[in-house]
Amino acid sequence: MDRILVIDDSAVQIEFLNSILKNDYEITMCQTAADGLRAAKEGGYSLILLDVVMPDMDGFTLIRELKATDLTRHVPVIMITGLADIQYEERGLLLGAVDYIAKPFSPVIIKARVNTHIQLYRYQNQFQEQALVDQLTGVANRRRYEAESAARWKDAVRFGQPFSLCMFDIDKFKVYNDTFGHPAGDRVISAVAKEVSAHFRRATDLFARYGGEEFVAVFVGGDGQSAFEFLKEIRQAVEDMHIPHDPSVGSWVTISVGGVTLRPKAGDSFDTYLKLADTMLYDAKRLGRNQVVWSDGGKGQLLEK
Repeated sequence: MDRILVIDDSAVQIEFLNSILKNDYEITMCQTAADGLRAAKEGGYSLILLDVVMPDMDGFTLIRELKATDLTRHVPVIMITGLADIQYEERGLLLGAVDYIAKPFSPVIIKARVNTHIQLYRYQNQFQEQALVDQLTGVANRRRYEAESAARWKDAVRFGQPFSLCMFDIDKFKVYNDTFGHPAGDRVISAVAKEVSAHFRRATDLFARYGGEEFVAVFVGGDGQSAFEFLKEIRQAVEDMHIPHDPSVGSWVTISVGGVTLRPKAGDSFDTYLKLADTMLYDAKRLGRNQVVWSDGGKGQLLEK
């Protein structure tokens, strides 16, 4: 069921909208702009219904915040208001609203417009997913990674959030291909991708196939130690799949992981830290593979083995 976020300071108005839409959609109701902004950033909404006149932050200011944040930028917003002047409607549309409904409104009109914009949002997502998904594994492809990682980096700089960037590599994959053949190699890449992606469940996580047997992930929150422990669990989960490897290199298919956690600042370079994550991956392979090597925000290197 699609989720709708309703942001309106009027308890009567918000309950009226809920009564109209609750049978068809999952509704979250917020009576302040601040609460609405926090809820929107949790992700998962197909539409936002936004009142214009609110005491703590007006709807125009809030939609500007929503459109400036990567996670909420593409969620359609319908503005609902008693301000019927055309200049207010024009302002809302210029700020990124997909529709503008004046009060008082008909429940039939609300249902029709909500349904239209949710359908459009679904079609847009389906089109984007087809263009941004790796066909072999079903995870994000490199094109999507390059687009979204840069935007998430900017959000981390803006909000002062810890940011983790890591790279994965299937150990001795060429040997696997040479021993079992390329179709078997493709199945291993797909199986590893499925297992690893299952651990990246949050809306702020991004896991993608970087190329060949390499993967990359970015996520926000937590310190270097917690990120290190999280990736150790993922590495172990892949080993525990017990996919047989060539006996000359080991019993099972495994991965090596390298990464870095930092709190990026304006002027820091994403590419610099991508190279650092790649260096950590190189160290993980140099030190014996099937392990995680992590850079803890410039404080030192965390080694699994």
